[in-house]
Amino acid sequence: MSRRLTPVKREQLIQRLRELGFEGPFFGRKHQVMRRGNQTIRVPNPHHDEISVDLLSHILRDSGISREEWLGED
Repeated sequence: MSRRLTPVKREQLIQRLRELGFEGPFFGRKHQVMRRGNQTIRVPNPHHDEISVDLLSHILRDSGISREEWLGED
């Protein structure tokens, strides 16, 4: 049975990224960023209630995090 990605709140995104080794968020130019080693990803601004599945998928792809890793299935 496969689990699907679901929309998440910004705070949940930040918490999970920290669990996966990212630090931050830090102030960037237009967006805050989080870092893991020399990898930097942008974090959406807090003006949306939830981060859509499409945006979450894009963030995961940019950060090199698999769906299974995000869902804690590995």
